Amino acid sequence: MTTTLRSLQVGDSLPPVELDPVSRIDLIKYAGASGDYNPIHTIDSDALKLGLPGVIAHGMWTMGNVSKLFSLHYEEGFIKDYSVRFKGMVMLNDVITLRAEMRDKQDHFLHFDITAVNQVEKKVIAGKVVFELMER
Repeated sequence: MTTTLRSLQVGDSLPPVELDPVSRIDLIKYAGASGDYNPIHTIDSDALKLGLPGVIAHGMWTMGNVSKLFSLHYEEGFIKDYSVRFKGMVMLNDVITLRAEMRDKQDHFLHFDITAVNQVEKKVIAGKVVFELMER
């Protein structure tokens, strides 16, 4: 049985979400969907020419995946607001784990601290999500 967001208390965490390893096709698809065709996201030689260690994921690709933490809870409400700071690069084959901890609960607004870390626990995103519960 899935825990409801309404039943969470300050300090509780959502179950972490582990993404599949980042693939080149993920980034090519995202480039097409977003219109961001910067070659540092898809072409090794261009990324290397600019001093990057290789192709890097779009920051917004990583940010967009944060919503997966709340996918099981959309019958309860919706993400009202969220913001992130990009803390590190996401490389091909990285395995990203998304985490959320409730930091405040005000009426029907739930405030979460969110993070995304790679397979060596290096933080790549830190931010905040406000989830609004719908009236019952």
